[in-house]
Amino acid sequence: MDKIIEFLEHLKLDLNYSDKTIKSYEIDIRSFKEYLSSVGLDFEGANPQIIRMYLSKQLEEGNTKVTCCRRLSGLRSFYAFMVKRGYLKENPFLFISSPKKEIRYPEALYLEQIETLFSLNRQRTDDLRLRDQAIIELLYASGIRVSELVNIKMPSINLKNRTIRILGKGRKERIVMFSVSCQQTLMNYLHVSEENAEGYLFINSRGEKLTPRGVEYILKEIQNKCGIQLGLHPHLFRHTFATHLLEGGADLRVIQELLGHESLNTTQVYTHITEEAMKHQYEFSHPRAKKHGNS
Repeated sequence: MDKIIEFLEHLKLDLNYSDKTIKSYEIDIRSFKEYLSSVGLDFEGANPQIIRMYLSKQLEEGNTKVTCCRRLSGLRSFYAFMVKRGYLKENPFLFISSPKKEIRYPEALYLEQIETLFSLNRQRTDDLRLRDQAIIELLYASGIRVSELVNIKMPSINLKNRTIRILGKGRKERIVMFSVSCQQTLMNYLHVSEENAEGYLFINSRGEKLTPRGVEYILKEIQNKCGIQLGLHPHLFRHTFATHLLEGGADLRVIQELLGHESLNTTQVYTHITEEAMKHQYEFSHPRAKKHGNS
């Protein structure tokens, strides 16, 4: 079997990666394979010097440092897989440091924007209102990924305890919670929703399981129907969930667990948002924050 195909199947079957993530891995690996072929080498011929030349070429062609870091990460994993399967003796990517990249802090909505969105969507009169309301409230109340949202099945939901059993990245299971308001919204939605053979919580207008792309489309439609433009996308709700918890005093490790982050460093990026919010509130509220008089 082709080593790339074998690795991609490993990502799908063993690690439960999304199709979008798997496709990104494939593009990055095949990009490196093409470069190796251009210099007369195959995967076995890669070494630190060749890898650095490849990275330099990527940057020269206009790829960002973020893209290069992502490709390095994917190739490092691919080579680790080949070493584990006995195709190679060592992983040359272990000796390569990622290019330093600028930190991109996630955006988040203000509480007032969330409340306005929910209020406007409740005023809709079309048949998809209850489903759409359940989607946006659950995304905000639980912080789950869109890939996790579309795979929720009815047996995994405990409405009474307001919890959902989620199967996240790497097939890791965790329990997420949702609010009393979201509980009521879900109950309203389930009262009128049609059952589907596979038991998924959310389905599209044709009665089929939702896809991540379908959720993105739904969010755009919600904005159009509500007459509000907030740049909605699934991850924006996840960022907002984490930010609002942190601003409310939640422990960072609790947020890490709820988000399903493997590393606390990934969760710590949200501290920047709350620091910016505090600075803004200080400068807006303190009577001498913007004065430069003598002490």
